[in-house]
Amino acid sequence: MITDFFYPYPPLISGILLKRYKRFFADIELLSGEIVTAHCPNTGPMIGVSTPGSLVQVSKNNNLKRKLAYTWEIIQVTEPQPTWVGINTALPNRIIKLALEKQLFPELTGRYSEIRPEVIYGIDRKSRVDFLLTSKESMPAIYVEVKNTTLAQNNVALFPDTVTTRGQKHLQELIALLPNAKPVMLYFINRGDCSFFAPADSYDPIYGKLLREAVEKGVEILPYRFDISPQGSRYLGLAKLLL
Repeated sequence: MITDFFYPYPPLISGILLKRYKRFFADIELLSGEIVTAHCPNTGPMIGVSTPGSLVQVSKNNNLKRKLAYTWEIIQVTEPQPTWVGINTALPNRIIKLALEKQLFPELTGRYSEIRPEVIYGIDRKSRVDFLLTSKESMPAIYVEVKNTTLAQNNVALFPDTVTTRGQKHLQELIALLPNAKPVMLYFINRGDCSFFAPADSYDPIYGKLLREAVEKGVEILPYRFDISPQGSRYLGLAKLLL
């Protein structure tokens, strides 16, 4: 069953977020009382998922060459209900790659036999699509762009959480692939409390307009839900798209 798909985290350490600053740093008080500076692997504004005083979980790397031994992995938000949210933006692509290798997504299963990451494409050939899926049979190539999604209002996941000219460009490039290829915009909803997905028009109305245009022209939109816990990430299925 696809709902049994689970990606385990390394052993995590509990703490309390004191502050996040300069995008890449977070001061965290571990339950032992020790205060550490952890790497924050998320350069976005992190609206609603960086509140001081929140419970967090960090991983520790004992490599002495690292400047920061700890990495901030997840945070627990309290509204509308206590929910763990993934912080590490490097994980969604790893998880999606593993799921693609296992042919776990019904919307894509059977449509590809080869997975190639970071393939150059685009109008000016300066972009890299996250995954290019191809088949030995005469099936159109599938271009998959992955977007990490943590912003939410009630039970609706929203993207983006700031103006993103890069994201706008990605939508335009996916549209330009039609009709010779199958473009897919995959939203990795990095929290388990959202049953719906919508563009965040209040943060980037241009992105919302482009997303609706992409849907109208045939870009496949796949907002995938993942439940997050200190043990790992579990696939929950598709969120309902609200446009």
